[in-house]
Amino acid sequence: MRALAVRPAKLLRLPAAWDDADLLAALPASHEGAFAEIYRRYGLQLLEQASRKTGSREAAEEIVQDIFTALWQRRDQAASIQKLPEYLSTAVKFRVINLIKNRYTHEGYAAYCRTVATEADHHTEDDLDATDLAGALHAGLTHLPQHTREIFQLSRFEHQTVPQIAGRLKLTPKAVEYHITRALKLLRVSLKDFLLLLLLLLGLANS
Repeated sequence: MRALAVRPAKLLRLPAAWDDADLLAALPASHEGAFAEIYRRYGLQLLEQASRKTGSREAAEEIVQDIFTALWQRRDQAASIQKLPEYLSTAVKFRVINLIKNRYTHEGYAAYCRTVATEADHHTEDDLDATDLAGALHAGLTHLPQHTREIFQLSRFEHQTVPQIAGRLKLTPKAVEYHITRALKLLRVSLKDFLLLLLLLLGLANS
């Protein structure tokens, strides 16, 4: 078993006293106590979140079980998670999207989402905040080719102009525009399910 990456002072304390970063740092070493503490700390609220969105306790339990199974199976990557509560909450929402898509036809899917929006307008700000979209965008960016991702980030996140990017990377403006357009096309594909549900829940989709 590899040595834990948690701070030495923490090793003398039970996982319940650790912060999220230490719990995540311990997972790659298969620290079952850390995993159990993550479940104890967040399992119930994830179950309640999934229950609200699916209307089914049984489906919610399956979703939460799948999320924690995946977290354990991918524990070698756990240290890369920046904000554990947001990560887990976003995982619930993506699994709910997949559940709805599998349960309904396109028409039924859209009607279901509009119904949920009507019944839960007061939850919209809490349930569909910027963190969710940021998480989805981050996941989409990781699948872009490295050069395309770099140019897109300079354009959208650092607000550099096409000429500025071209000068910085020693490219032609047309090459920069090509990579930005390519990134947008690829992100539309990778985020289409998330954005569709977001638009429907906000009542912005007309069809």
